[in-house]
Amino acid sequence: MVKKREINVQDNVISVITHNNEDYISLTDMVRAKEGDFFIEHWLRNRNTVEFLGIWESINNPGFNSLEFEGIKNLAGLNSFSISVKELVKKTFHRIRRN
Repeated sequence: MVKKREINVQDNVISVITHNNEDYISLTDMVRAKEGDFFIEHWLRNRNTVEFLGIWESINNPGFNSLEFEGIKNLAGLNSFSISVKELVKKTFHRIRRN
């Protein structure tokens, strides 16, 4: 069972998700608290970052849309490439329906 909670670190709210008795701290929240969205979007332009995210998600996310991700990966690293976290999630992650 996945549990989500929030912690306050130096007046910034950081999400923590517990899954299988392991805590996962949101690096996105941590970076956003420090520098805003600029560094996150800059980090997502890097081809190595995009490839890493694709491998991670293909292993850990049964709802990962690998076909759509391939198109994104092919553009990553180009000067004209830019993607937000919201756009990446919308394009590559399917919601899993639970009955």
